[in-house]
Amino acid sequence: YLFLVDLVADSYTVRDARLHLTHVRDLLRSLDPADAYNGLNCSSLSYLTFYTRDKDSESVGKRRTSEKESVDCSPPDYILPGCKDRLLTPLQPVRDDWKPLQCLRVLTMSSWNPPPGNRKMHGDLMYLNVLTMEDRELNITSSTRGFYLNQSTAFNFNPKPAAPKILCHSLVELLSQVSPAFRKNFTALQKKRVQQHPYERIAAAFQVFTWVAPHGDHSFDCVRAEETHTSRMGQDEHTAGQSRDWNEELQGCRELPRSCLQERLHRERSIFKTNSDFVAAATRGAVAVIDGNVMPLNPGESPHMQMFVWNNLFFSLGFDISEHYRPLGGNTAAHAAAICDLRGAQAYASVDVEGLHTLGTAVVDYRGIRVIAQTIVPGILEKNHEQNVVYGSNDNGKTVFSHPRFLELLDKTSKPLRVQRHQVLDHNNTPVELCSGMETIGILGNDGRAYILDLLRTFPTDLNFQFSEKEETREDVPMECQSFGFPRLHHHSLASLRPELVEAFVQHRYEIFVKMVSQELSQPEEQDKTTEQIEEPVCELTTGDAAAAAVDMESHRRNVILKACKAVGSMSDSCFDIRFNRNICSPGTEYTYRYLTLLTSIT
Repeated sequence: YLFLVDLVADSYTVRDARLHLTHVRDLLRSLDPADAYNGLNCSSLSYLTFYTRDKDSESVGKRRTSEKESVDCSPPDYILPGCKDRLLTPLQPVRDDWKPLQCLRVLTMSSWNPPPGNRKMHGDLMYLNVLTMEDRELNITSSTRGFYLNQSTAFNFNPKPAAPKILCHSLVELLSQVSPAFRKNFTALQKKRVQQHPYERIAAAFQVFTWVAPHGDHSFDCVRAEETHTSRMGQDEHTAGQSRDWNEELQGCRELPRSCLQERLHRERSIFKTNSDFVAAATRGAVAVIDGNVMPLNPGESPHMQMFVWNNLFFSLGFDISEHYRPLGGNTAAHAAAICDLRGAQAYASVDVEGLHTLGTAVVDYRGIRVIAQTIVPGILEKNHEQNVVYGSNDNGKTVFSHPRFLELLDKTSKPLRVQRHQVLDHNNTPVELCSGMETIGILGNDGRAYILDLLRTFPTDLNFQFSEKEETREDVPMECQSFGFPRLHHHSLASLRPELVEAFVQHRYEIFVKMVSQELSQPEEQDKTTEQIEEPVCELTTGDAAAAAVDMESHRRNVILKACKAVGSMSDSCFDIRFNRNICSPGTEYTYRYLTLLTSIT
């Protein structure tokens, strides 16, 4: 059978026309690294071509031919001793064979926008101005049927089609017909783009920002100007009813069903998309906050103590605004606590315990200032929000709370995160059981969900780097450690161990544990075999003797495991279980006598 498929071009809307214009702009600037240097449009720098271009056969043949010729192997001048200028440009190499190809001089929105009412009835969506490489000015109408030239000028509006009348469904097709230079350069641009590696053509899922960027020419770009919302700069970009509830979206995605593979895939896609949108919104909000375009909640305070709410996101600055971090290092500790909290949220999100919720968190460094963006827990901005804290301490141990619901949820995360469950004393010297760092607080939101905040003590403290306001003696530190300069004074006391190091340490201790148990259990078997070879059995064992031997064997096995557990520092006497107390060296923490006795017996 022979089937004929007739493709009919779909009609444009204003949104479709803008997306089409953005796509054309991306194609024209696909080889230009300016967007990657500026961190725009999800563009990231890639150096994959510099590592893969010499792997094909043609490059190998050219390299072998060039090896026969003389090669200058002298180092560049900027790395030699005595050079005054240390260039940063070589850190970001650029391919010499990829010279930028300019297809158009100007592509911008016309000043005749928006179309009047009578032209909207005729299908006009927007008007464009184009200056070709031949210095020809074009006025283009974007309609529901496609793109065509009109008779308008800079000072005269005439929307009638120009002669010759050309209607194209694609803007690229129209420009190719009216500009030979555009057709030539755009074709060459597409050929070079196809030669790129697929990983370089496709936008990365996680955008990578560069700390160093060369000075480049600031090109004329109407699409970039439209994306910056110049008409609303310095004002609220969102009207009432159009803001997204980021907390509800993120928590709703995590609560999606995950019983089968299809549901898990759908859940992961929803979480990734919502989180990507949240990070993009948090980045825009952080830039607006630092630029002074968002009204603070407390305008009477000093600038570093101000807090902001924008687009249903809460923004704070990385400073110690209430001397909460003074025992930990002041502003330096507050600056580091933001990253520690972000890594803790990532760790608890990766464990993914049902019923335990974390806030959407993003940390943005802009113009030398650290901005922390978080979703808003329902009810946390109320005056009596401190009454919602039912777990942990938010005043450095003066008051400590515990809650059975949070203990049950956090106990499920204690094994994968290696968190030790322990007891501390509150302000009344009453034992309070915790399963996290004392600074981690639990809040029951107005939506009934259990939220954990301030996760800066998620990973074990690095005792090699300590903060102290006064010079203290090192009497409790062994002389071997003092000879190497430990503990080293640090700017803050939030230095923590990397999770990879913790897992490597646990794996090393587990290998020691298995080796000790296997050696101890194999010794009685070897002794029994030797005894059987020397002495001949006189009579068979009775049932009672066999039971007694089994009891002795089980007792010996328990003693071997107990000895191995003490040797490797296991918290359990019957199995391998290494965990870390997150409140070690935490100021304001007081332990019960029972826990101190247990800690002394383990060490």
